[in-house]
Amino acid sequence: MKTLYLDCSMGAAGDMLTAALLELLPEPDAFLETLNGLGIPGVHYVRTEEQKNGIRGTHISVQIHGTDEEAFLAHPEEDEHHHHHHEHHSLEEILQLVDSFPVSEAVKKNICGVYQQLAEAESTVHGSPVSEIHFHEVGMLDAVADITAVCLLMEELQPDVILASPVHVGSGTVKCAHGVLPVPASATAELLKGIPIYSGEIKGELCTPTGAALLRRFVTRFENMPAMAVSRIGYGIGTKDFPTANCLRVFLGETTGDTDTMTELSLNVDDMTAEEIGFAMDRIFEAGAAEVYTVPIGMKKNRPGTLIRAICRPEKKDDVIRAIFRHTSTIGLREYETKRYVLSRKEMTKNTPYGEVHLKHTSGYGVTKEKAEYDDVARIAAETGRSFSEIRDAIRLSAQPSEET
Repeated sequence: MKTLYLDCSMGAAGDMLTAALLELLPEPDAFLETLNGLGIPGVHYVRTEEQKNGIRGTHISVQIHGTDEEAFLAHPEEDEHHHHHHEHHSLEEILQLVDSFPVSEAVKKNICGVYQQLAEAESTVHGSPVSEIHFHEVGMLDAVADITAVCLLMEELQPDVILASPVHVGSGTVKCAHGVLPVPASATAELLKGIPIYSGEIKGELCTPTGAALLRRFVTRFENMPAMAVSRIGYGIGTKDFPTANCLRVFLGETTGDTDTMTELSLNVDDMTAEEIGFAMDRIFEAGAAEVYTVPIGMKKNRPGTLIRAICRPEKKDDVIRAIFRHTSTIGLREYETKRYVLSRKEMTKNTPYGEVHLKHTSGYGVTKEKAEYDDVARIAAETGRSFSEIRDAIRLSAQPSEET
């Protein structure tokens, strides 16, 4: 199983995640050109090689309208030439900006999902509706730049599973727009709910709100590093100097499929339409459920009802529960801990008489399976006028070798 492991022993920030993941690519400069070609207004990514405590790595800085965002955010009063830096933008404006990016729909969904989490955290902290949350332009563009880069890198790397260590948040206080706050800052703490975190002797903010939101979006579970055959290591260097090297390490390698501990949430409803249930299932998936399904059941007073069951990882449980209560009519649900046995999975491509086809290749427990992606089979069947099963069988019997993507 292609596994990405994030060592968050020095916290997590958007720029450090970007830099570390960038080091895993064979051609990081080419990817940087892609980032700078996205057309994010006024944004330019700069990659440099840095050292912290003898450790060499990559540092990514984002220039906004020609100004280094770190310097501006530290001393906003010194910027007299760019009055537009003081504008503020709503979440809706940010989502509209993201929709204009020349990236895949999956990447757009991840970018919007991360920013939605940031807005919801700010909403909870300030006691204001999400629609009333506004972001300072420089901070907003900096976060959009970091989030977009990480989402694109995740699509480029295509790990089967993303794991991370418990998160070191730092200690002391941090200065922000609302004054001096204890570490972790309020929005960061909100985003890290349910995620194992710890403090330490290092004074300063190690995990930023953007870093916390990215971890929440992408990490499958937080645990010690598993046994894995590491193929590549990336080092993302931070700006500040600490007694410990300020870097975020990422490891890319192979692990063997085993068992997962999952949380199973069940509820019964007898007063929802099929359309309402379908809509609710989509929202529960978006909240982080790995599986959602229904079973017809009989309920009290001889009413036909529906059992809705969602299965998720323990760290996603709170988000899934909130989605269930928000989008279903239930006033209670049941929780169980369950084990899930999984095969190792790789994304493959195969050259066939119909062109390149994407496949899911799974193995483990003495078995190997390979299955063509539904979308590719359906497209070829429509183009050729043949049945779905004919195309599926023809792809399976094709002699051309498969290649890992």
